[in-house]
Amino acid sequence: MNFKELRKDFPTLTQEGAPTYLDNACVTLKPQPVIDAIHHYYTEVPGCGGRSVHRYGTAVSKSVRDARVALGSFINAKDSNEVVFTRNATHSLNQVAHGLTWDKGDVVLTSDREHNSNLVPWLQLEKEQGIDHRVVTSNEDNSFNLEAFENACAEAGSKLRLVSMSHVGNLDGVTIPIKEVAKIAHDHGALVSVDGAQSMPHMKIDVQDLDVDFLSFSIHKMCGPSGMGGLWGKYEHLDGLRTIQSGGQTVISATYEEATWAKPPSRFEGGLGNFSGMMASGAAINYLSNIDMNQVHEHEIKLNRIMTDGVKDLPGLNIIGPQDPSKRGGICSILMESLPAHDVAILLDEAAGVMVRSGQHCVHSWFDHHGYNQGSLRASAYFYNTEEEVKRFVDTLSEIVHTLG
Repeated sequence: MNFKELRKDFPTLTQEGAPTYLDNACVTLKPQPVIDAIHHYYTEVPGCGGRSVHRYGTAVSKSVRDARVALGSFINAKDSNEVVFTRNATHSLNQVAHGLTWDKGDVVLTSDREHNSNLVPWLQLEKEQGIDHRVVTSNEDNSFNLEAFENACAEAGSKLRLVSMSHVGNLDGVTIPIKEVAKIAHDHGALVSVDGAQSMPHMKIDVQDLDVDFLSFSIHKMCGPSGMGGLWGKYEHLDGLRTIQSGGQTVISATYEEATWAKPPSRFEGGLGNFSGMMASGAAINYLSNIDMNQVHEHEIKLNRIMTDGVKDLPGLNIIGPQDPSKRGGICSILMESLPAHDVAILLDEAAGVMVRSGQHCVHSWFDHHGYNQGSLRASAYFYNTEEEVKRFVDTLSEIVHTLG
């Protein structure tokens, strides 16, 4: 696949003096069809979907339905009603965490590399409802320790209620064997919730093959609009969740005494929807559906290999995670012994137009545990990035290190 040709679809990349954008683990750039979908809503059909029956409302309802079907097809859901529109993966993960019914002592397992969105809700429930949150320690190189996970499941025994883990870590790009994790968890009678924010944009995801129970994702990380995410769940599990946002279309009727809840997905989409975002999400999924996601993954590894080879021997720099870039997808996260990561990120942008992320990437727990208070410098590639761009990142970073280090 000619990924360079696809760059023409992104207005940001066709402008004069376009930057080298390597902050894709945070948010990706938007192709023209996504921008057009937002414009279409506000200029052509700025109505209320799912409620109003006039022509605007009807057009929006159809577009939202089509977007939901496209999302379901993209991950091989059994039914489009298993797909819930949310604000982001954080919203989705919280819907699962606070939507389940808990008993005191229920065990929830996470890894030691989780984004705050898949850590803080469990800490909150531990304090408020008495669940037992336990952390599964990774190997020394941050790769997943399957033996430690199996032992943790066995130790939890009948108390094990849920395994909630990131498929791909935003800290380091490490992929965990989620299919094996799901089988082991199910053998112990537990549900499996997956943070797919860093996997769904970068590789082919088939929820039937993985056999997980919930999948949370951020559409803004996969060419879609900001403020849009999604939650997929096996219908029987979704139907067992309470909504964390009640009102509006979350019910089918209400009296002064009680309410009758709507079925999924309406139960979880309370209030006036972000209709332009939903329509643009459909455009993003349709765009990605024409791209081979396996080739996307391989392309990103190729770019990461260039970054890794150029960075690994620079003085005072250490890459987080396995040294083999094929085990880190498109993410190259770098610890800096003496140089402030934020200052280096600013210099990269000002000197060469290279945009990367600096800080703790919402994985404060990992940095705190390892004593890396200033965080790291993270470059993250996507299919529209080129070899020339990642070489520019390496060359500029090398110059900064040798000048200031």
